[in-house]
Amino acid sequence: MTDEQVAAVYDLIKLAPTAFNSSPLRITLVRSPEAKQRLLRHVASGNQRQTAEAPVTAILAADLYFHEKLPTLVPAKPALRDSFEGDVEGRAASAKLNATLQIGYFLLGVRAAGFAAGPMSGFDAAGLDKEFFGDGRQRSLVLVNIGRPADSAFAPRQPRLSADEAVTSL
Repeated sequence: MTDEQVAAVYDLIKLAPTAFNSSPLRITLVRSPEAKQRLLRHVASGNQRQTAEAPVTAILAADLYFHEKLPTLVPAKPALRDSFEGDVEGRAASAKLNATLQIGYFLLGVRAAGFAAGPMSGFDAAGLDKEFFGDGRQRSLVLVNIGRPADSAFAPRQPRLSADEAVTSL
């Protein structure tokens, strides 16, 4: 996945809905052998092989200081930035929720671009954050291996809930 393809995916998903039209998702692409080795130190053993073999692994993180860009994104609400400034806990919760929404959009965008996406939560987030985001501004949420896998890379799909099991209408 080239930088141009990543930019195209991001352009596809960047206008998807979030609260306050915020954009707290930050995407760090891990490609080089040196960066992969740094990453693999924090990946659970069951995820290491596919992560090592993936052409690119995206670290999807929430920018805990996303509010600093809100005045330019939401000019009609300049007080919004100030409301987040002193509320560290509320800001972190908003960053995590909205970055998680954006992660879903990102996964769909990667698939729409013709790539496979393998999201993972099996990693040491605190260690990874210290390794890659030492300034504390970002908090990793998900790792995603991205590429065009061989046919043998796919395991059978596990069952999912039916609509009757997952949807309630009141």
